[in-house]
Amino acid sequence: MLFAIIVALIIGLVIIAVVANTMQQQKDKLEAEKRQEMAKYRAIIEETDETIMNEVGVPISNEGYSILYRRVHHALTGMNETNPGQKDVVARIKSIKEKITAGDFPSAEVSNTELPDNEKLLIALIQGIKKYRTILRSEHGKGRIPSNLFMQEDKKIEKLQLKINVESQIKRGKLAITNGLTGSARQYFEKALATLEAQPYSDDYIVARKKNVTERLELIASDLKSANAKAVKKKIEDEKDDLDELFAPKKKW
Repeated sequence: MLFAIIVALIIGLVIIAVVANTMQQQKDKLEAEKRQEMAKYRAIIEETDETIMNEVGVPISNEGYSILYRRVHHALTGMNETNPGQKDVVARIKSIKEKITAGDFPSAEVSNTELPDNEKLLIALIQGIKKYRTILRSEHGKGRIPSNLFMQEDKKIEKLQLKINVESQIKRGKLAITNGLTGSARQYFEKALATLEAQPYSDDYIVARKKNVTERLELIASDLKSANAKAVKKKIEDEKDDLDELFAPKKKW
């Protein structure tokens, strides 16, 4: 009888140990998932905050800032649901709500954007534009932005990317001309024109730049033609001089 009781106790202890271990594993799993969720929300907030600070000068509209702040608000709400009671999170949710309600953001228009001359600043701007456009697409994919608003904002950014591309080619072309590299300049201007002609739409910028680049290419073609004509003329004159010298009467000494 005593043996049976001992065996039962041992079995009971084993069962308790197994259950406790299972519960601990489940608890650890839930904690790990919670940490992953919190890390995901923090990454979203950090990425969006960086875009909101906009140190690189991306032309973000009033609607664009509203999208960004709503993204932060959604992530903060997720953090509060995952790990309730964090005072700093609750306070920031309140602050973000007030900003969205006020809607007073430092918006800028693409048409007024001045491209930096410094190469590093231009690269930083391009990276900032890509990040902003990625955020827009992500939020639209999650159904948080109406399609008409997404198309409106995305089109603005697309036009800015076009402007940066074309202006960069034109700038390189001008520099090549200054350095006497006419052939390279022609390649840069031809690339700029091809980019403009590849667009499925037209606006004042595209029309004006097409005209400007075409005129530059025509001028380069004219200069090259003139240079070739001068080279041919010089070659003929040099050959004539050689013949004259060859058949000229010998001098008597």
